[in-house]
Amino acid sequence: MKERARTTGVQSERAVLVGVFLDAPADPEHPLDELAGLASTAGAVVVAELTQRRDRPDQTTYLGKGKVQELLALVQHHDADVVIFDNDLSPAQTRNLEQAIGAKVLDRSEVILDIFAARARTYEARLAVELAQLEYSLPRLKRMWTHLSRLKMGIGMRGPGEKQLEVDRRLVEKRIHDLSQELLAIHGRRERQVAARHEHMTVSLVGYTNAGKSTLLNALTGADELAEDKLFATLDTRTRRWRLPGWGPVLLSDTVGFIRDLPHRLIASFKATLEETRQADLLLHVADASSPLVDAQVAAVRSVLEELGIDEKDTLLVLNKLDALPDAAARDRLLARYPHAIGIAARTAAGLPQLARAVSDCLGRGFRDIDVQTDAGNGRLLAWLGRHGEVLSRQFHDERVTIHCRLPAALLGRIDPAEATVEPHVHPSERPTADSIPQSPAS
Repeated sequence: MKERARTTGVQSERAVLVGVFLDAPADPEHPLDELAGLASTAGAVVVAELTQRRDRPDQTTYLGKGKVQELLALVQHHDADVVIFDNDLSPAQTRNLEQAIGAKVLDRSEVILDIFAARARTYEARLAVELAQLEYSLPRLKRMWTHLSRLKMGIGMRGPGEKQLEVDRRLVEKRIHDLSQELLAIHGRRERQVAARHEHMTVSLVGYTNAGKSTLLNALTGADELAEDKLFATLDTRTRRWRLPGWGPVLLSDTVGFIRDLPHRLIASFKATLEETRQADLLLHVADASSPLVDAQVAAVRSVLEELGIDEKDTLLVLNKLDALPDAAARDRLLARYPHAIGIAARTAAGLPQLARAVSDCLGRGFRDIDVQTDAGNGRLLAWLGRHGEVLSRQFHDERVTIHCRLPAALLGRIDPAEATVEPHVHPSERPTADSIPQSPAS
């Protein structure tokens, strides 16, 4: 036996990674790099990798028989504790593999769920993760539990009795029901909270995990949120006020990152957390420009957005980490493939002014340039305009003031005509002069 590190918990687990590819892998040179990142984030130490190309998975063990023997040899040689598949396995396949190799077997979804469980911080996130884990484990109870002997017989238990497995299944189903009801209530509260912000324009950051969304949130808003170079560093939605230059205040939200083959049950469980994204006026799709798999990651995020039913929402693609590309030619090729994207480096703030202008242009379709005339002492209205729009200039005439501001079109009806006059703003150069006004012919 090889000497293993004296660490505690899951960090001591030595993992063998396995990938079965039914099509060509997205990254032929490093096909299991993403799975290695997931395993590392979960706390495992990767000691070996095994891949196989097949037309279809083996119904019994997913791998072919020869590869199962090769996997057994790797597990024994490296004294591995766990085998992690880059595929979703059926309960029977998992059980058969564990019996064949004598080690714990996890699939991709199980590892992702484990990472979410370790990183969930808020009550809502913990409920969502627990629900997803229980829904995943329900059909796998037979593998997870070995205490299948009948319960002790006694008063009230005479007759056929019940197997422990059936008791466990009923307990899990009840917990799933309770969690679903609680999350449904949370979702209703979240919908009301988000709807209450209709007076502010909202922008939501979406993208592949570890694309730099939290770093961008910090750079744009001056926040100090956790931004780690790890998968799924953010699980809970965080919203900050962004004073958009040349525009005004908007709400900017950071959300959980997506990943290829994100478990469907996890998307459903995090529906409340993703409510900010569903209600946003604009999505900023942040992609890691330095990743060799950027095209596949962009496609994966678009697939998740489609599954959430928000793929038709206004979206601006943001290519982050341009500073990490090897040369200018690589940057030019990437930007040529996505001609409407904005290239930035959130870490150094490069490209952020261009991003702000692009966001202003996108949001501007729902705003109006207006002149509001009111009493100079109307402090309540002046404060309201400053809170919900951008005041561009003020001109005082005796006891009246004319305010040139940019305001969401949806809020125009909230200005009481009894206390203010609202007119479309006309630039001074476009206003008619005395010489340009046609004169009536002399009678």
